[in-house]
Amino acid sequence: MTEALKRLNALSPDEAQAELLKCCGSTNWARRMALRRPFQEMREVAEAADRIWRALEEKDWLEAFSHHPKIGEKKAAVAQTSASRRWSEEEQSGIRAASTEVLAELAEANRAYEERFGYIFIVCATGKSSEEMLALLKERLGNDPQTELRVAAEEQRRIMQLRLKKLLQG
Repeated sequence: MTEALKRLNALSPDEAQAELLKCCGSTNWARRMALRRPFQEMREVAEAADRIWRALEEKDWLEAFSHHPKIGEKKAAVAQTSASRRWSEEEQSGIRAASTEVLAELAEANRAYEERFGYIFIVCATGKSSEEMLALLKERLGNDPQTELRVAAEEQRRIMQLRLKKLLQG
């Protein structure tokens, strides 16, 4: 068991929930994870996180999405912790090398996506270039709303798992 995992287990439920919100912006997910403690190993945390995430309602997924900045932007719709903001910037590092044209296309596609689906485009951006993210965004604009919600939720789950590792392997 890592020191970070021991520390998470030792926190009060409210403190643990606050820590877990850094990994996923769903209050319901973070609350359920905090109540699920203590965890013995990282694998157990990852499995519980997935099980809880997949059992949530659409409103919980949408809440989590709102804690992310749009691809190419720095601010989320709701306040983020400094750790979440830093992780988002790291995850979107592929944007830094984007041309002005690609940034403009991303902004336009982000607007179209939000108009079509009612929430921001969520993608696990780690390791992806700006061009890859733009291509995925354009491709996913063709999804029907129910399919896209499930795709976005899976991308959020992947982001959550990466952030849990960052939080607990410290």
